[in-house]
Amino acid sequence: MTANTLPGSAVTTLGGFLRDRRARLAPDPAASGRRRTPGLRREEVALRAGVSVTWYTWLEQGRGGPPSDEVLERLSHALELDVAAREVLFLLAQHRPPPLSPAPTSAVPAALQRVLDAMTGSPAIVKTPSWDIVAWNAAATAVLADYASVPARERNVLRRMFTDPAARAHLTDWEENARFALGVLRVDIARGGGHAEAEALISELLVSSPEFRRLWAENEVRSQGFGMKRFVGSDGQALALETSNFPVEGAEGLTMIIFTPVTEADAQVVTAMIAKHALSTAKVDA
Repeated sequence: MTANTLPGSAVTTLGGFLRDRRARLAPDPAASGRRRTPGLRREEVALRAGVSVTWYTWLEQGRGGPPSDEVLERLSHALELDVAAREVLFLLAQHRPPPLSPAPTSAVPAALQRVLDAMTGSPAIVKTPSWDIVAWNAAATAVLADYASVPARERNVLRRMFTDPAARAHLTDWEENARFALGVLRVDIARGGGHAEAEALISELLVSSPEFRRLWAENEVRSQGFGMKRFVGSDGQALALETSNFPVEGAEGLTMIIFTPVTEADAQVVTAMIAKHALSTAKVDA
């Protein structure tokens, strides 16, 4: 076993990873010459990636310093890497995951929606970096907002938070929640190297909301992680929910947020709100 591999041939250096991935690719059927080893030659990978053969050889030999994001993206395409392999490439080369793409996906996998629907006692939503809500479950509809009943534009947490008095009244600690959301937004924009939808939303709210201008000027940054939100229910009940945030694998830029009742009393309030919403929906349908 060499220094570059672990049991099972798990490549642990950039050079070893590049050699391994190069060996997996089939050469062009029209390529000439006998091949002593499987896969592409270094010259062929360098040509695909638009880099010099010398530079690519140095990368496989662990020389030349860490490559730029642009070079790594070109190598990712040249080596036909999937999402997981692209992430490993960046981790080995720069000791960090790749930046988010400038236009994160808003498509929610059907499997993820089934996960949301299975959480019958906990509100759960899926958001984009600009805080657009793109998926939710029945508990979220009953406790947070009836997202299905409003246009997509109105499903944005920040727009509702800063322009809708009813949404503000729903949050006991409105200012801290607003500060948290803006801090997360700053981090998500930085990760993606910019985000057109988020920047358009910021421009809009800077004009329309003095409170947004005040809080945005604080330059707060926050990680999503775990937190606590306190709400005022539709019947005036106090409600505390813990928040857990999870990036969605295979859907770059999406985050799932789960709201879990803190106490048994909170769980009972959630259950009552879900039952009340289901009853009102049934009456409308009838």
